[in-house]
Amino acid sequence: MESTVKKTISTKNSAPAGPVNKGGRPKVPHKRRTAVSVMCTLIEKRVIEANAKRVGMNPSVFLRNLGLNTRIEVRVKTLPKPVLEMRGTLSHIAANLNQIAKRRNRGDDLNAMERALLDQDVRSLRGLVRNINAYVS
Repeated sequence: MESTVKKTISTKNSAPAGPVNKGGRPKVPHKRRTAVSVMCTLIEKRVIEANAKRVGMNPSVFLRNLGLNTRIEVRVKTLPKPVLEMRGTLSHIAANLNQIAKRRNRGDDLNAMERALLDQDVRSLRGLVRNINAYVS
């Protein structure tokens, strides 16, 4: 009979086995405290929100997962040094020809045919620079 009494007494005085649940939101081990702002149009914002809702996430979690889990390939095109030097030289020539044409047009020292040829040269050089830039990017 004594053993039954001891068990009852020890059960009353024992502390709870686990932590006391105070209620409220559970603690997060790594709280996110830093924000990243993204500028977008209203339409882009709505599309992001709709895509997030479609997969059952809020936009913040959706964008974070997209940014952290998606691999983006970056292609870097490198050109040989002589090609880069030629590109720079052609850009300078085009700028110089344009300045000469503007000065000559102010003084009207060139006839119409000469101005047309000079303008044609400037256009062809600019087109060449655009083609080089398009190839590089």
